[in-house]
Order: sequence, then C-alpha cells, then structure tokens
Amino acid sequence: MFTFDQLAGFIAVAEELHFGRAAERLNMTQPPLSRQIQKLEKIVGAELLERDNRKVALTSAGQTFLDEARRLMALAERAPITARRVASGRSGVLRVGFTAASGFSILGPLLEEIANIIPDVDIDLQELVTGDQLAGLLTGELDLGLARPPFDTETFDSHLLYRESMMLAVPEGHPLALLGRTITADDFSEEPLIMHSPTQARYFYDLVVRMLPIRHANVVHTVSQILTMVSLVAAKRGLAFVPHSATLLGIRGVEFLPLEGADHEQVELHALWNRRITNPALSRLLKDLEFGME
Repeated sequence: MFTFDQLAGFIAVAEELHFGRAAERLNMTQPPLSRQIQKLEKIVGAELLERDNRKVALTSAGQTFLDEARRLMALAERAPITARRVASGRSGVLRVGFTAASGFSILGPLLEEIANIIPDVDIDLQELVTGDQLAGLLTGELDLGLARPPFDTETFDSHLLYRESMMLAVPEGHPLALLGRTITADDFSEEPLIMHSPTQARYFYDLVVRMLPIRHANVVHTVSQILTMVSLVAAKRGLAFVPHSATLLGIRGVEFLPLEGADHEQVELHALWNRRITNPALSRLLKDLEFGME
C-alpha cells in the first residue's frame, strides 16, 4: 500500500511537471523524490508520469490517479478536524424520537432551536410511541426523546416541555357545541366514542379514564394516533378526547370543546435523555438549551 508521503510527492510533481521544483516545494532533494514516484508506480501497477531529459507529463493513468490522490489527501487532512468536531459536539448525528402529537406542536420550534445551537450536527428524526422511545434511549439507538410519562427517573433525566388540557373533539355542528359551556361526562354519556388504545396509546388512555367515567359500551373505535382520532371525528364516527394541540391540525369539520376536570389532569410532554450520555452533540445541546445540565 502506498503512503501519504508518496501521494504528496506525486501530486507535487504532477502539478509542477518538474522534479526539481517539486522537490524544492517539498523541502527535499530530487533523488529521493524520484524513488518515491518509482515505488508508487510499482504499487499502483501503472506508469503515472512520462519523463525524459526535457519534460515531465502525466499519462492518462496518472491524470486519473491525480484526481483520486487529491481526494485522499483532502480526506486525510479533514479526518482529524472532523474527529475533533464530533468529540466537541460540533458535528455528528443527533437521533431524536418524538410522538406523533408532538410532531404538530413543539417539534418544529425545538428543531429550530437545536439547529441554532449545533448547526453542523445532522438530526435523525424517528416517530415513535413513548415505550419505543424509552427502549431506544436505553440501547443508545436514540439520543433524545420527546415523550410522555411515566419513566424511570433514575435512568432518564428530563425536562417538562409543556402541559396542555384535554379537549373533546366533536363533529362540526354537533349539539354539544351549542351548549356554550364546559362539557361534563353526563353530556356525552350516550354518544359514540373514539378511544385511545390502552396498549399503543396507554398514556392518553390512562389519563382519560382517570379524568372521566367512560362507558366502554359506547366505544366504537380504538386507535393509537391523535390524527386518526380527529379524522374519524370529522367523518362523524364519534367523539374523541384529544390534547389541545390537536386544534393545530386544521382538519375541517371538527370543533373542540373544553372538558370538565381538564385543568387537573393535564397532558405532559417531556424531553428525555439517558443519564449515561455518550453523544458529545447531545451534551453540547443540553448545556446550551434553557433546560441544560448543571
């Protein structure tokens, strides 16, 4: 295998087309430079330079090799710089998990803030439910999660990003929308309901059944995504309990009504990360965000 010294020697001769000037440029004498080029040609297995007493010229193989040699030298020069940038958190990849609901609320502003703090770090986004995010943070497949409680506070550090109330989504023009007041459980006791999955959307499911006496005989659909719930409401398939941020979806044919008890049982979204941080980009981000580590 050739050495970087041999590559540097070849590039100098190829650019100067003169062994004497190339040797002077490299602060060496001409004989060892000539030997370097001869060894390089032997390793490559092709003549790279045509030389006689009057001139030096690149062969076709030499011209092609010159382009590749320049790329290799550039990579060699850039590699230590890149490694230092990754080690300092100024470069690399940050893998961020987020729930679907956070995707249409806080994700955009947070990504803008991340881009301002670590602009040269690539962001790998993964839409995952909270349970999958926690698993990814444990295995190191994720660096940062935007997820719901509960979670192990001994394993994960966190920052509460925001709280919001639950609301009742009803089809546009529904009689409940005409009441002009907070909706109680009695108001929808005979209405078809679209509920959260107790497994795939356990956080929302537990919150709703804790907040309201749900008659499960009224449940006509069970789904895991807020967007799906609101779409079903627009299709007049039933009523649904959704976080206030669902109002940002802009789906036509849906009205959002305040719910009794919503102020006491609020939806939370947390930024989560494994306390055993190994990604320098995450460490740098957390130090500069307003909820950074001490």
